[in-house]
Amino acid sequence: MFNFLKDKDRTPPPLPEGTVRRRYTVSGRVQGVGFRYRARYAASQLGLTGWVENEDDGTVTLEVQGDPALFAQMFDRIAAGGYIQITGIQSRDIPPDPWARGFSVRGY
Repeated sequence: MFNFLKDKDRTPPPLPEGTVRRRYTVSGRVQGVGFRYRARYAASQLGLTGWVENEDDGTVTLEVQGDPALFAQMFDRIAAGGYIQITGIQSRDIPPDPWARGFSVRGY
């Protein structure tokens, strides 16, 4: 009955050359100041994919995928918000996700 699912191409789409996926942990005054929504807007404007989420310890976690040259621009746009004060950023590269689409805010 569902044989059409077996015939579906499950090959992941190719990623653009140089695509990087990076997980960031951002500390400072980053919760309750619109950080996640500014991150979503900035990432969308720059064509980056991923997600952002508040953590219980007061930090924010982001996973961002795309051209790594745009990551600094994204943080500049986020920090331009008057109440946001980033005091620390930790990052590590993780494997890119060829299925990633859009940028979402987690944990409304």
